[in-house]
Amino acid sequence: MKLNERSVAHYATCDSPADHAGFLRKRVERHHHHAHHYSTSYQRRWFVLKGNLLFYFEERESREPVGLVVLEGCTVELCEAAEEFAFAIRFDDAGARAYVLVADGQATMEAWVKALSRASFDYMRLVVKELEKQLEEACKSLAACRKSPRRSSSSGRKRHLSNPALLPLQEKPSILENGYSTWGSGGCIPDGAACPDHDGGQAKPPPLPPRRRSATGSATGSPAPSLSPAMLESPVSPDTICFSKLHNWYGQEIVVLRREWQERQKRGHL
Repeated sequence: MKLNERSVAHYATCDSPADHAGFLRKRVERHHHHAHHYSTSYQRRWFVLKGNLLFYFEERESREPVGLVVLEGCTVELCEAAEEFAFAIRFDDAGARAYVLVADGQATMEAWVKALSRASFDYMRLVVKELEKQLEEACKSLAACRKSPRRSSSSGRKRHLSNPALLPLQEKPSILENGYSTWGSGGCIPDGAACPDHDGGQAKPPPLPPRRRSATGSATGSPAPSLSPAMLESPVSPDTICFSKLHNWYGQEIVVLRREWQERQKRGHL
């Protein structure tokens, strides 16, 4: 692969953000021809990762990189070396050079290994492919969620229409008997049907309130004491829905009857 040195050098030092940067020690092997052996040493370099290009400089303030590693067709792995916190960049091609780098600590080494492993286009292809798969599954799930409420609502509507007990109640004018609302006029049960009790049977409607005497006179023709407006109130009206008001309502009639009886007793003694 041929690279334009000027373009690469400009990209290495331009203001574009780096994916990772820091000092590492790079292993250098030198071959001594006269001694027929290799010597190993480590050089401290400033490394900058941009995309799939790993630049390294002699110093952090250097204007041009002294080397470049193209991170394609390679693997990043930990390696056994005399130095601690060492890892290597190895290429798939046989005979290709391996770069052995040493970090200053465990956290720094792990951060570099992670960043370098994710720098290649091969890794980006895998990521894009996985994201496309997740997007497809999310679209299918969303489409299923959009369809399911309509199916459930339509099925619920069918069940609603097939069960007469779930039909909406019809508003009917109150049926009055002797000035009071009857059981069938409450509006809770259509067509005056009896309400089912907790045991599954049909509960009987409560008895109608007793027919009241005329407010102008009693059964004997004697004028009856005037009744309070509260006594003329229906026991099933909203104002007398609680038990205490119902008790007071019926109790007032008893008081009137007792007073009439006491008056008749007095007239009999006279």
